[in-house]
Amino acid sequence: MKHVQLGNSSLSLSELSLGGMTLPKDQASTDKIIHTALDAGINWIDTADLYEQGANEERIGKSIVGRRSDVLLSTKVGNRFEEGKEGWTWDPNPKWIEEAIHHSLKRLNTDVVDLYQLHGGTKEDDWDAIIETFEKLQDKGLIRHYGISSIRPNVIYPYFEKSRAVSVMMQYSGLDRRPESVFPFLEQHEIGVLVRGGQAKGLLTDAALEKSEKISSFGSYTEEDLPTIVKQLAHDIPNLGAVSLHHILKQSAVSSVVIGTSKLSQLQDTLKNYYHSVTDDEIATYVALTKPEKYKEHVD
Repeated sequence: MKHVQLGNSSLSLSELSLGGMTLPKDQASTDKIIHTALDAGINWIDTADLYEQGANEERIGKSIVGRRSDVLLSTKVGNRFEEGKEGWTWDPNPKWIEEAIHHSLKRLNTDVVDLYQLHGGTKEDDWDAIIETFEKLQDKGLIRHYGISSIRPNVIYPYFEKSRAVSVMMQYSGLDRRPESVFPFLEQHEIGVLVRGGQAKGLLTDAALEKSEKISSFGSYTEEDLPTIVKQLAHDIPNLGAVSLHHILKQSAVSSVVIGTSKLSQLQDTLKNYYHSVTDDEIATYVALTKPEKYKEHVD
């Protein structure tokens, strides 16, 4: 599997990476998926302290015992929960970030997180204090690099203009092409894009029509036009899952596509699509059927 440098960092990520959020809740099934991914050449696993109130980090930490050197770990911070209570609150306070990293390190059973990401953000946040905190954690050796998970231009632009951050995680696919309007800025600043939602909840896989019956809207598409575009893509694009994946990987701003999987078979299908040969003409046809968009919210 091809590896790509993440922005201007020292991290070399596999083009496919494993997202922890939808991993099974039992240890044995999680182990099987993670070990299969690592054996296939995937070297990066992404999670967050928010997922299952930390239990997701714990399972991943147990799965990689004895294989820590084979994997790069990333997690996220900023959404604070109280154990035993439903829901969470947004808390980018430096004191919480400095406390939360130690909880994540313990759950992940490691002494350093390779990439620590702010899990959201608003333009009202104290960005100087947030950035200073991440850089303090980096200087202490608790994290190797840091980034952000956000789709808000009015957060992304100031964050990267002021910091040593190396990555941004964004929802991006043929059904949500809004990030393309931000890609030139990110490339100019040598920021690596980590893509989530690349399969659009299954709408851009070979099970597209089946999935469209359960999903009313996605990205730029509403319940009025989503069924039409999904039907057209499923009809006109053979091997839709492979074409949609390779469309993302051809974007020069993109470093890795995060695979969300709850079943081993889903991981195996994605690996099959990754190694499926796709032509430039197929990608061009796919792109022509979808619509480019710009962000209309969170821009000022």
